[in-house]
Amino acid sequence: MELLPRSPAEFGSARYWDRFFRQRGQRAFEWYGAFPELCPVLHKYVRPRDKVLVVGCGNSELSEQMYDVGMCEDIVNIDISDAVIRQMQERSGSRRPKMSYLLMDMLQMDFPDAHFQVVLDKGTLDALLTDEEEATLAKVDQMFAEISRVLQVGGRYLCVSLAQAHVLKKAVEYFSQEGWVVRVHQVAGSGDNQQFVLPVFVYVMTKFRKIPGSAPQILEICSEEQDKPMRVDSVERLVAAVKDRQHYALLCSQLSKTPCREQVSLDLCDRESGKPRYTLHVVDSPSVKPSRENRFAIFIIPQGRETEWLFGTEEGRRQLATSAGFGRLVTVALHREQHYEGMAGIQAELSGKVMELAPPGLPARQQVPFLSVGGDIGVRAVRHRDTSPLSGEYVVEDVKGDGTCYFRRLIFLRNRNVVQSEARLLAPTPLPGQKKRRKDKKKPSPAEPPAAIDKSYLCCEHHKAMVAGLCLLGGPDPLPASLAVLVVGLGGGSLPLFIHDYFSQAHVAVVEIDPSMLEVATHWFGFSQGDRMQVHVSDGLDYVAKLAAEAPAQYDAIMFDVDSKDLTVGMSCPPPAFVEKPFLQKVKTILKPEGIFVLNLVCRDTRLKESVLATLRDVFPLLYTRHIEGEVNEILFCQPSPEGRRDPAELGERARALEGALREPGRPWDSSYVLADMLQAVKIL
Repeated sequence: MELLPRSPAEFGSARYWDRFFRQRGQRAFEWYGAFPELCPVLHKYVRPRDKVLVVGCGNSELSEQMYDVGMCEDIVNIDISDAVIRQMQERSGSRRPKMSYLLMDMLQMDFPDAHFQVVLDKGTLDALLTDEEEATLAKVDQMFAEISRVLQVGGRYLCVSLAQAHVLKKAVEYFSQEGWVVRVHQVAGSGDNQQFVLPVFVYVMTKFRKIPGSAPQILEICSEEQDKPMRVDSVERLVAAVKDRQHYALLCSQLSKTPCREQVSLDLCDRESGKPRYTLHVVDSPSVKPSRENRFAIFIIPQGRETEWLFGTEEGRRQLATSAGFGRLVTVALHREQHYEGMAGIQAELSGKVMELAPPGLPARQQVPFLSVGGDIGVRAVRHRDTSPLSGEYVVEDVKGDGTCYFRRLIFLRNRNVVQSEARLLAPTPLPGQKKRRKDKKKPSPAEPPAAIDKSYLCCEHHKAMVAGLCLLGGPDPLPASLAVLVVGLGGGSLPLFIHDYFSQAHVAVVEIDPSMLEVATHWFGFSQGDRMQVHVSDGLDYVAKLAAEAPAQYDAIMFDVDSKDLTVGMSCPPPAFVEKPFLQKVKTILKPEGIFVLNLVCRDTRLKESVLATLRDVFPLLYTRHIEGEVNEILFCQPSPEGRRDPAELGERARALEGALREPGRPWDSSYVLADMLQAVKIL
């Protein structure tokens, strides 16, 4: 028995629907959206005294169920199929006397103007709008015009739909331009009994008198768990919001049936603002043999620690899931713009949602454990927020690390998962949840800088490697009598500060293109200028070019730690112009013959990285590399003469001698920072 149409055009043919319903017989055909699922939405917009028109009723039980539960009795059903109208008249005529079935084309209805309070459409628009051909769109316009004509002002057009993008866009554009209020409801699903993987939506179009001129559009979306609708500012945003919900439904369906081979990432947004509130990663561990107790768990990443290797990389999360011993682990990162009411509050908020991501075979009432480090959600306090014309929006925040240490971080929000600069706090201002050691007469202000930054501690592993690279300088003495250093890229100033403080013979020049970063480093990271430390607010490209023309061979060490503002390139550090051959030749020009050029390279594009390395080898005969474990960073040590090559044993001796000279009595030194260890993994390219 062939029920499907030969072409989409047959969906609008009375002959096709007559054949369809004769062959199907008395069995109700619901398309999608069973009455129990639709009932909560219909109850909001259909009143018992309303006069309701159902267009394209078919043999659906929806009208009968609305009548039987007392939602509404004055219901008129129309369809172009004579066969189905006669069938439905026989089925409901005597049992539901106030409800009628009429043979009528919704494109040309016989009803007077403003005759109904509600027009209900379940799948009819979807069936009609099968393509975007001119003839099809003309029929849809005619359908909408007739619905508008027969509805009273204040009346509602309720359209049950799968919300294909072109269908939703057409309906929303038409009625919003007519001055109607448009609200889209996502219908709550019925779990495993759902016929369709994609969610069902109800468009609610409320008729208002059209106001001459350009009245603002009112467009809203309401999720299945939301009572309060969320306002959106354009048709495109509304269509995108619906598409996000459809993708989520497909994802949940996939995750409920099969293990995921690759990690799945998604954002859960705040209901009020629409901004991301949680970032979830779904990680399956094939090596874990699942039992009833270890099938599924949720791991809350403490605030401020989402950038750590264990939580911020695929490999780290995979290791976390395996060590936790669960077949499926969902990691949850908390966003800095949001407020959270502790672990219990997060658990209450997420319990229902994360169950939609449960693995195949998980019992419906299985209790799922929520895990974290130390059982809490961590501490994060935003100390300063601003926007720079060059770097965009940024924040300075204090976070609690692993243990009792607190750290200050600079984050560029265009790349919010990357810590731009970091410093350890010796005496942090009290953070939320942190106990005060003594009674303070005055409450600390969030804008108050810390009492002290621990300048002896380099938080970034790539900074430690860059400083250790000074062991490669020529000359017999690992600690030269004088040292001229150029650092391009200030950030929070940790790298030039360390060199300034521990190399007492060093004169450090820093080039920073963004004046906002100089203010941040000075006010929030303890940076200061002096006789041996000068900052030049300039483009590094221009500054180096000018030096190459005026004063060649003046620096013992040149260090590039500068980020790229262009996120479309597969290299986030440095900007591509900094590794082009003509510019690198200028860098070589201002470097002393026995000097060293140190470059922090962060490049995920393999071909681009190979090209950069090849260019560096063309300019610098001697090239060492040091990969930073667990990170994308690779530190390149470039020397202008091949005669400066040192074997590993000699390099280790120089590192130990330099560290001994730097660790003066009474001067603090991070005991975990061993220069020789930093250079053990150095390779010559």
